[in-house]
Amino acid sequence: MKKLFLLLLAAIWSQLLQAQTLEKMNWFNEPSNWEIKGKKLIMDVTPNSDYWRISHYGFTVDDAPFYYAEYGGEFEAKVKISGDYKVRFDQAGMMIRLDHENYIKTGIEYVDGKYNLSTVVTHKTSDWSVITIDKPVKHIWIKAVRRLDAIEIFYSFDDKEYTMMRNAWIEQNHPVRIGMYAASPDGNGFKATFSDFKVTPLPDKVRSEWLKNNAE
Repeated sequence: MKKLFLLLLAAIWSQLLQAQTLEKMNWFNEPSNWEIKGKKLIMDVTPNSDYWRISHYGFTVDDAPFYYAEYGGEFEAKVKISGDYKVRFDQAGMMIRLDHENYIKTGIEYVDGKYNLSTVVTHKTSDWSVITIDKPVKHIWIKAVRRLDAIEIFYSFDDKEYTMMRNAWIEQNHPVRIGMYAASPDGNGFKATFSDFKVTPLPDKVRSEWLKNNAE
């Protein structure tokens, strides 16, 4: 029984990976101009757009471009990000979203002339954490790993060495939308480029433990 279950699970994962292409994803707040070139998504970020809820600033916005696919279970998601950032708060990265009150956005954000690794975690209200980068960078990689009720977020400058920047709670056993977003809250938009977006399903810890403990 255990062997059959694992074979079935492997077949499902294989189908998911084969079906995963940029062309088959969906827009939330589609920008006016965008294109797909090979494994790259290039967008003109919508001016005066963002994702934020209530805290500190006292307003709620949910109108920036987000290109996503829906996944359940545990996974590893990764994407390479670059942008022609122009003004304060221009940002681009990955978003993991349950709904308008529950989401995580993480990537790079341009603040007061400096590049920052940025994460906003929203559950009813938003928080914000940043790591300032000491020099401009052409691109970064963001990786998010979902395990049980948590998302671990990592960054890399070379897609080899990854450093964890945040561990955040997310509702367990709930499908999420995963994809690429960009925002320009104070500006007239900019060009953002995403490449090599990939979501890899991971063995579910709870089910794996059950199989281990109940194997004949």
